[in-house]
Amino acid sequence: MATGSKQSSGARPKAIVSLPSAPRTRSRLVRREPEPPRPASRRLPLPSSVNRGRILWPYVISIGLYHLLALSALVPWLFSWSGVVLAVAGLYVFGTLGINLCYHRLLTHRGFNCPPWLEHALALLGICCLQDTPARWVAVHRLHHQHSDEEPDPHSPLVTFLWGHIGWLMVENRQVNSVLTYDRYARDVLKDPFYFAFERNLLWVWVNLVQWLAFFLPGLAIGWSQGTSADGVRFGLSLLVWGVFVRTVAVWHITWSVNSATHIWGYRNYETGENSRNNWLVALISNGEGWHNNHHADQRSAAHGHRWWEFDVTYLTICLLEKLGLASDVVRPNQKLTET
Repeated sequence: MATGSKQSSGARPKAIVSLPSAPRTRSRLVRREPEPPRPASRRLPLPSSVNRGRILWPYVISIGLYHLLALSALVPWLFSWSGVVLAVAGLYVFGTLGINLCYHRLLTHRGFNCPPWLEHALALLGICCLQDTPARWVAVHRLHHQHSDEEPDPHSPLVTFLWGHIGWLMVENRQVNSVLTYDRYARDVLKDPFYFAFERNLLWVWVNLVQWLAFFLPGLAIGWSQGTSADGVRFGLSLLVWGVFVRTVAVWHITWSVNSATHIWGYRNYETGENSRNNWLVALISNGEGWHNNHHADQRSAAHGHRWWEFDVTYLTICLLEKLGLASDVVRPNQKLTET
C-alpha cells in the first residue's frame, strides 16, 4: 500500500501528525462561534482499496453474535442489578480507560506518557473491548487523521452514515490490511514486544476468554453460596451477559459514533479542512471523545474540551494520573488556538 500519493496544489498538506516527533499542527485554523448542527454537504466514494465483494466473515459473525448475546439481557432470568452496575461501570473502566485514554490519547497521539506496566494494563482493558489489536487500532486511526473525509479515509461517514459507523468493518480494505500500513502508521507501537506479540498469535482471544471467566466464575460462586447450583449459574450468566456482552456492544457503538456522528452533526470551533464536529451528545456518552473538531484541530493534545462547557472526563482522568505521579509529559491544548 502506498499512502504518499501525489496531491493537487489545492489540497491540504499531508502529514502524520499523530506521531511523537510530529508538530502539533501546521494547518491554518481559525476560531469562530459555534455553528448550528447541519448535515454533511458532500459525499465521498468508497476508498479505492475496498473490495465490497469480499466480506470479512470473522468480523460479521463476531459483531452479530455479540449483539445477539447482548440482547439476551432482555430475558428476565438473566437480569440482575449487579450486572447492570457492572455494565455501567465497565463503560468507564474498559471504554474510557482502555479505548479513549490508552488506545486513542496515549498510543495513537502520544498525548502523555505513563509507566510501561500501567500502559500495558490499560491496553489489556482496550483489548477486552474487541476493537482489534492496539497496533491495528492505532494504524487505522492515524490513517484516518491523515486522510480525514477524503477518499482514502477508512471510515468517513461522508460515504454513508452506515459505512462510517459499522460498514467499513465488514468488508476487506487492502490499504488497512497492508503490512506497509502497519509499518508506516504503527511502527512505534510495534517496537514494544508486548504489542508485537498480539499481532503474531491469538493472545487477544485468550485475554477475552479470561475476561469471560472473570465475570462468570465469581457470580457462579456467589449465587451458589446463597442458593442452589442453578442460582449460581443464573447469577454468573447475568454478570457475564451484562458485564461483558452488553457493555462491549455499548462501547462499540460509542466508539463508532465518534467515527460517524461527529463528522456529520455538531458545531465547529475551528476550520480544520475536513468535516469534524463537536457533538455534545457523543461527548457525553464517550466521556469527552465527542469534542471531535477540537481534537482534529489539536490532535496531540490530551484535552479534547477547549471551552468551559466542553466537559472531558478522559482528560480529567489523565490529570488525576498526573497528580498521582502515574502520567507525565501531558500535552496541553495549544494556547494559540484556544486564545484566538
